[in-house]
Amino acid sequence: MGLALALLWLAGAPRASLGAPAEAAGLACWSPAPAAAPASHGAQDAEPEAAGAQLDPEEEPPHGDVAEAAHAFLKNLALVLCVAAVATVIFQRLRQPVVFGYLLAGLIIGPHVPIPLLVDVEMVRTLAELGVILLMFSLGMEFSLRKLIAIGPTAGLVAVAQSGTLVVLGFGLGRLFGWTTTESLYAGAIIAISSTTIIVKAFAEQGVRGRAADIVFGILIIEDLVAIFLLVILTAVSSPGGLTPAALGITAVRLATFLAGLIGAGLWVMPRLMRAVVRLDRPETTLVASVGICFAFALVALSFGYSVALGAFLAGSLIAESGVEKAVEPLIEPVRDLFAAIFFVSVGILIDPVLIAEHWVAVLAFTAVVIAGKVLAVSGSAFLTGLDVRTSVQVGMSLGQIGEFSFIIAGLGLTSGATRDFLYPVAIAVSAITTLTTPWLIRSAEPAAAYVDRKLPRPLQTYVALYGSWVERLRAAPRERGARWVMRRLAGLVLLDLAVLAGLIVGAALELDRLAPMLSGWTGMAEDSARLILILAASLIAAPLVFGGIRTARLLGLALASRALPQVAAGAVDFSAAPRRALTTTFQLAIVLASGLALVAVTSPFLPPLRGFAFLAGIVAVLFFAFWRSATNLQGHARAGAEILASALARPAPRAEPPQREEARRQKLAEVLQGLGQPVAWPLPEDSPGLGRSLAQLNLRGRTGATVLAITRDGKSILIPGGREVLQAGDVLAIAGTRAAVEAAQGMLAAPVP
Repeated sequence: MGLALALLWLAGAPRASLGAPAEAAGLACWSPAPAAAPASHGAQDAEPEAAGAQLDPEEEPPHGDVAEAAHAFLKNLALVLCVAAVATVIFQRLRQPVVFGYLLAGLIIGPHVPIPLLVDVEMVRTLAELGVILLMFSLGMEFSLRKLIAIGPTAGLVAVAQSGTLVVLGFGLGRLFGWTTTESLYAGAIIAISSTTIIVKAFAEQGVRGRAADIVFGILIIEDLVAIFLLVILTAVSSPGGLTPAALGITAVRLATFLAGLIGAGLWVMPRLMRAVVRLDRPETTLVASVGICFAFALVALSFGYSVALGAFLAGSLIAESGVEKAVEPLIEPVRDLFAAIFFVSVGILIDPVLIAEHWVAVLAFTAVVIAGKVLAVSGSAFLTGLDVRTSVQVGMSLGQIGEFSFIIAGLGLTSGATRDFLYPVAIAVSAITTLTTPWLIRSAEPAAAYVDRKLPRPLQTYVALYGSWVERLRAAPRERGARWVMRRLAGLVLLDLAVLAGLIVGAALELDRLAPMLSGWTGMAEDSARLILILAASLIAAPLVFGGIRTARLLGLALASRALPQVAAGAVDFSAAPRRALTTTFQLAIVLASGLALVAVTSPFLPPLRGFAFLAGIVAVLFFAFWRSATNLQGHARAGAEILASALARPAPRAEPPQREEARRQKLAEVLQGLGQPVAWPLPEDSPGLGRSLAQLNLRGRTGATVLAITRDGKSILIPGGREVLQAGDVLAIAGTRAAVEAAQGMLAAPVP
């Protein structure tokens, strides 16, 4: 009953809510291309208005029209499902992801291939909307609000970092192709948001679970919120009035109020309601109630101007808070899979081989930027939050695609007249290609992470193994009021330098054409020479701001690093100097890169293409050289610490040492080894499956994030062992890393290795 009502609601919803993003930006998860709409729709919509005076409002439509519409609906649904079923069976027999089969089915029954199987595209898109809603509902049941809050800081930082990076890269690539500033901005927004639907389906097919999956889903939820902001910004940019800070602030307040109200009311009502429904022990009642709640929340979100996916996800999360999600999930899965298949078929329908061939250069370029840019941006930012290399690479390779929000953004540009008609098929083609590559990228994440860890230079291997423990110490450090005030002040100075520098660049670019002729008239020099002098003068004025911002970024990085690795009193031996220096350089590089990308995003519309990127690349290259030097120094520090630790392990403990002296000895050793992740001495079990295998074969660092600083064997020590070192009976390993990484390494060496 609930599903039938939902079908009737979507089928009868005004087209503005499903296909007019210019009027209701982001209200739905799906936005059909206006150009693909049948030409007869306008006449059909206008006909009732013309005949309004002759029709009785209470008069029922003719029975023949209803029967004809029902017959057309049944015909289209049967065609979609039958072709999809055949394609799915073929791809399953070929041991390929069934998503490929759905895309091929959509291509076959779509209007762009000369095969006499054609469906009503509008009807398929309406059913696809149901697939998105049910997929997000199922995802919400597996991803409770508590879990979202727990990983919120990590997911939020990664989502904002990768979205901002892709917007800047897409804008630069669009300018490189000669597109207008507005078209380039739309291109950047199109490739910024990953596809929740595609990832959920790929994870379900490949059985991906665990922390990496939780972080990916958290990133996707934050990205959906980012997409809403992008739609608001692009709508304002496309309008004659432009975007104002007041409108952006009001949008943020409205979104926060909506989420707080919906979640607060839902937490008070939903858990009690679902527990009462499940206690009836009637699967039919549980299914109808769950689907009804799902679509009710989607309708509420749509009514307030937000994505139906956001409302469905919140509904699933609230049901998960009730503790009865295990009783609901098996009932939802068949319905969800049915409409999810229709969603992917609808994506295949939009693929136009002719337009793809016409714009194949742009399609390939943006596909490469989406895959490489998202993998690098997500992996890098995830690692900076403290995740190990394996998890970071897995998260990054899972997000290398675009999907439903890209169609909405592209449709907004087309209907508002801000972009030409070529951008929509480019977005569809990039989405289709990245949909095909997503399952392969997810399967390749584990080998790719192992390859990256194996090929890193030794200094970077040591740095990567210890960085997570530093972030862990940073999070556990006490929040001192004075330290927080210093960091806020330094962060404010960075933002101030950034704002002044952006104003100087934009002002110089806008006034250059006016000032150059004036200077040429005053001095009698050529106008080109006058332009060059003005550019040099602006550069000289900007230089102190650039160097001041870099220096302030280093001070801010030092303040953060000192919280994790506190500085010692003057005159005392600073055993954590090398780790603190490496951590400071890392934070400085990250702050400069983030600030530089923001500056490039603001100033690129006023500068020649790639000019800002080239300047930023030069600064980052210099800072990376400083980072490499600090990593090399860290390698020497780790070797010295490993030697001290190995000698302590090799020295027999006194037989009757008082507990106070033993504790003092441990404290002294921890002080000396500060910055090495609090290494743990662990005797290798006699029945360990790692015996007789090398560290490279075990891939201990790649699989757990921990590293072996030293091995004590027969009274001798092996410092910073290489990958070829074979573990032997009686070895005592000095394992360093985060607490979770060390525990994972111990468990791996104590249990059978697959």
